[in-house]
This record gives sequence, C-alpha cells and structure tokens, in this order.
Amino acid sequence: MYKHALIFGYGFIGAAFAEALRADGYGISATARTANKRAELTTQGIMAIDPADPAALKIAADQATVILLTAAPNDEGCPAFTALSPILVSAAAPRRRWIGYLSTTGVYGDRSGGWVFEDTALNPISREGQRRADAEQQWLGLGQQTGDCVTVFRLPGLYGPGRNVLERLKDGTARRIHKPGQVFSRLYDSDCATALMASVRRPRPGGIYNLCDDEPAPADDVLIYAARTYGFDMPPEIAFDDPNLSGGMKRFYAENKRVSNALAKAELGWRPQYPTYKDGLAAIYASISS
Repeated sequence: MYKHALIFGYGFIGAAFAEALRADGYGISATARTANKRAELTTQGIMAIDPADPAALKIAADQATVILLTAAPNDEGCPAFTALSPILVSAAAPRRRWIGYLSTTGVYGDRSGGWVFEDTALNPISREGQRRADAEQQWLGLGQQTGDCVTVFRLPGLYGPGRNVLERLKDGTARRIHKPGQVFSRLYDSDCATALMASVRRPRPGGIYNLCDDEPAPADDVLIYAARTYGFDMPPEIAFDDPNLSGGMKRFYAENKRVSNALAKAELGWRPQYPTYKDGLAAIYASISS
C-alpha cells in the first residue's frame, strides 16, 4: 500500500509525528515558510513545500493518505484550511484520507477546576480559543463534504525536550506563579504523536479527542517538584495578582480545568508513555544529564 503524509506546519509535534510515520513506512511532505527551513527539511529526506505555492501543495495533497494540520489560526482564519480546502474539495479522484486537526483544550474555556470531556459544551474565553473552535467546525464540515476522515485533537500544554520546566530552571527563566486552586492538564510531545498514530490506525470520521496525561496539576506544583527532585534553586513565589505579570500570562491563568483522556484511551487503545509529569520530567532529566 502506498503511504504518504503531508504535514502542514512542521513544528515539534509535526516532527514527532513524522518520525512515527516514517517508522511505519510513510514518505513525508511538509510545509515550511522560509527557504532555510525548507532546505533543512530536504536534508532530512522530507519533501519541503512552500505553503504559498498552490501547485506544490496540490501535488503533495493529491498523493497524501494522511494529512496533519498544526498551523495556528489567525484573524483571517485557519491558514491550512484556506490553502488546502479548495484542493481537497476539487480532487479529481477523492480518497478517504485521514486528516488530523490539532486544536486546543482552550475551546472549553474556564471550568473552575472541573472536568471537561469531548461532549462538554464549548465556551472559549480567549480570541485564540474561539479561532480554534471556528477552525474545528471548518475542518469537520469539510470532512462531511469530501468523505475524508477528519479528526480533531484538543491539546493542553505540551512539553518535552527543549520545552520544559527543567531547562527553564537550569537557565534561570522559570517563574513560580501561584494562583490558589489553579490546575492544568499537560502532555508529553511524543505521547501526542503516538495518539495521532493510533487514530491513523483506527480512523473515525468526525472524531474528537482530548489528548493529555493522567494527572492534572498546578503549574507551581510541577515547578516545585522539579526543583526539589533535581537540585535546582527554587524561584521566588509570584502572586497571580502581581501587577508586573504580563497580560498574556494572566490570560493563561484565567482558565482552570481538568481534561479527561478517557475517550482516546477507550476508542484508540492509546496510553501515554508518560502518564504523569513526574514520569515525563524523569525522562527529560535523563536526556539532558547524559
């Protein structure tokens, strides 16, 4: 069976997914906006595409059986939808492609620490969350139109090598912000990739899955655990109402919820390799200490 994937937006999740796909025998195409990034992808054996080149995008989309969409929407909408939907709708020989759209648990808004599930009503309180909710509906609607297996994945905060509290503690940029009762869900980046692969193998048109680990926890608890366990200096506590906190940080802390991953486990047979932040931090510490 011919297997080729197109990744629109080749960031760290796209890279982790590409690694899993290549191990399963897929060829990879990926978009990159800059010539330097495209050259870098080419050296990795990836067919690099300028997202502003509709002819190249059409070639990649026409041969793809798997398409992952990671690019964030902006005020003009979802850039992947703008670029790809005309190609997918007008395909001369439609195929049942797997199309995965990476959204955010921010579409649920603030739940005062309560649990959210895939059928929880959406209530985004940020512009970013509303953009994602709008993009979800665009892609799910396209799947109904074309017959493609469009699947939405709602992601919490992602961490992994190069993006984690241990490295921030090491370089002195970690900030210990405390807001009483605040809790977040999170996910190790490679666990995101294995969930996507599980969906490729068990496709369900119109599927929506929360992806996260098994232990929601306050961000400052994670930082305190990391500093004490791995011997870093403890940053001073910063109160959430500190006037020096940026507007972006305050918006981040405006949402308080626990995210359930039960549906992804039940339907996809997926289990995170790092079910708690303690497991994930142990793996990261081992990698940066070796």
